[in-house]
Formats: sequence, C-alpha cells, structure tokens
Amino acid sequence: MEDFRDRARAAMVAMRQVFPATPLMRNDHLSDKFDADIWLKREDLTPVRSYKLRGAFNAMRRAEGAGLFVCASAGNHAQGMAYMCRHFSVRGVIFMPVTTPQQKIEKTKIFGGEQVEIRLVGDYFDDTLAEAQEFCRAQGGHFLAPFDDEDVILGQASIAAEIEADMPGGADLIVLPVGGGGLSAGIRSYFGPEQRLKFVEPTGGMSLAAAVDAGEPVTLNKVDSFVDGAAVARIGAKPFARLKGIAAEDVLSAPEDRICTTMLEMLNIEGIVLEPAGALAIDALSSIRDDIRGKRVICITSGGNFDFERLPEVKERAQRYSGVKKYLILRLPQRPGALKDFLNLLGPNDDITRFEYLKKSARNFGSILLGIEVREAADFEGLFARLQDSGFAYRDITQDTILAEFLI
Repeated sequence: MEDFRDRARAAMVAMRQVFPATPLMRNDHLSDKFDADIWLKREDLTPVRSYKLRGAFNAMRRAEGAGLFVCASAGNHAQGMAYMCRHFSVRGVIFMPVTTPQQKIEKTKIFGGEQVEIRLVGDYFDDTLAEAQEFCRAQGGHFLAPFDDEDVILGQASIAAEIEADMPGGADLIVLPVGGGGLSAGIRSYFGPEQRLKFVEPTGGMSLAAAVDAGEPVTLNKVDSFVDGAAVARIGAKPFARLKGIAAEDVLSAPEDRICTTMLEMLNIEGIVLEPAGALAIDALSSIRDDIRGKRVICITSGGNFDFERLPEVKERAQRYSGVKKYLILRLPQRPGALKDFLNLLGPNDDITRFEYLKKSARNFGSILLGIEVREAADFEGLFARLQDSGFAYRDITQDTILAEFLI
C-alpha cells in the first residue's frame, strides 16, 4: 500500500512540470441542495479537460526508450496521449473510428501538434482497436491502453494524492465515475479500504456491477453509448484486480436521461460544462441523498469535453426524464373542426413542439405524432383526462424505445 502511495505522490510531483493541480472546490449550490458539504475535484479543468492526461503522462514517462506510442480512442484518452506526445517530444499514432466528430479530431491535432498522426479506421471501435494493435506490433511501438495498465492506474491515483494534500482531514465519502476502471482502481488503491467510496456507472454500461456480481470481469451484451466516456462493455482486468472485494451496494447506477438533467443543472446554475461521464458522480448524489446528509462528500468531475451540438439532445432527454415533455400518437377523426377541438383541450402552458401526420391516406381517422411540453409534469394528468373525456384516442410513446427510435 505505502509503496503505491509513494509512487503516486512521486507521479503527482512530476506532473507539476506539465500542468498545475486541479482545484478541489466547495460547491454551495449542491451543498444546499443535499444538506451536505459537497466538494468537486475539477478534473474538467486540466489542459485537456479530463483526467486522462495523468495516466498518459505516467505511462509514457516510465516507458523508457519508446519512440513510438500508439492508441485507439475517439475521446479523452486520445487527447491526453497527444498532449503528452508533444511534451515528451515523441511520435504518436492515434487511431480513431471514421465516424469520429471532426471537432474531436481537430482538438487532438492541436494538442499533439507535429508529434501526432491521426488515422481514421473502421466504422466501429472494435475495428479501430484491432487495426491500432496490429500497427503497433508491426512497428514495435508502445501501445498505450486507456485503463488496463498499471502505470496508467498509478497516474490516475495522483488525483487521490492531490485530494489528500488539499483536504488533510479527509472526506466522509468520495464519489467517482467508472468506465474501464483505471480512475477508480487508482483512487481505491491509494486510500485503501478505510476510505468510503461510491462507484457510479451509467445504467446502460454497468460493467463493474456485472463483474462484482460474477466475481470476475464479464462482457456486457449491449452498451448504451450515450455516456461515451464511461460506456465500457468490460471492466479492465488490472483495474478489477484492485477493485475486487467492493460491496455491490457501493456500485451505483445513473440513468442516462437523469444525467442529462444534471448536466443542464450544472451548466445553467453553476456555469460548469460537463460531459456525460463528467457528470456521473454529481448525478449519483440524488440516489444517496439520505446517506450523505450532514457529511463531507467529494465528487470527481472527470471531464468537460462536451460537444455543444449535442445540447439539443441533452435538453430533450432531460425534459423527458423530468416528465415535462412527452410524445404521443393521437388518433384524430378526419372531420372539419377535429383539430380545433383537440387544440381547445390544451392548457394555457401546454406547448406543441412536434406535429406530424403519420398516415395521411386514412379515410376516417389520421394518426398524428405529437410532441408536447408542459410547465409541470403533473399538467399531463389533466390533459390526458380531457382527451379521454372528449373521446380522443392516444398512445404515449415517450418511453417506447423502439417507436421513439424510428419516429422521434
């Protein structure tokens, strides 16, 4: 334990040559909301807006003699490695899926400069990864894994060393996001079992929970990719070896739509831009509200690389989770005045955001896709009652994932 802690502290000290420690900041809004003492470890404020450059720095400085580094990533890991390739003046080749947004490609180029080459390969990440690994073997390079690497885990543990330095009295609880497990393994290994931890995964990618249940890493059959920084189908073998033995009740699930409400809350109230994975720890506070009351809690905000082109989707999902927006299929009689009759049933604060005929050739009835926003979720109860009393048939498809995918 002490050897790991010493090495993590040494890594932290070495990092100061490259970037300053990220701030540990008390958040008054969250503290008031949860009646607790809430602090944020702002990893979204590193030079690449995520903690990933820590692991990249430590792994690359320990890979003595390596002149070529290779990775496969479409996100924060790529940017962290690119930044460190420029710092160490070594060559890096980064493989990204062809579908990677141009914004992420350009940011990686900026961080890496002339030291980094980006290759777009494959429509899916598995294809990209296979190509990167084959290239690395052929060229004799050093493959930089995003989390399944002891040096990467040690680099992420520097976060714990900074927390210890900034808060000598410690915290009652640390809440941290989990993807491949490098961050959580580093923090747990540094603090040991005496520090209470809660591990948060997106509901659509709970690979740690599955591994805890099985006693070993398992591959999920399906993963929701919305929380792209933490949507991992299989926890890393090396991280899980360090996480093995944690209690199942300490692994929390964060629904993707609820994460969207947290992202908007932090943006609108605090002016803090978080990516979905970066909001995981804060979002989980609502699941442990009673447990944290009156306690000091640290949440690790792991990243802020949010593409604002995704903001409409985030707002949409947040509204649906909050119950203030629904999608209906309305069966409308094909007679004069039917549409007016329906519109007269709307409340003063009800807003139609989508109106689309789905079946224009119907003789007696037409099917209409409706998107409706209300001020309060309870307003839908009155609207639905008025629709039924007036004889309008409708179907709520808000939570019907198959219909929503095709129609919305």
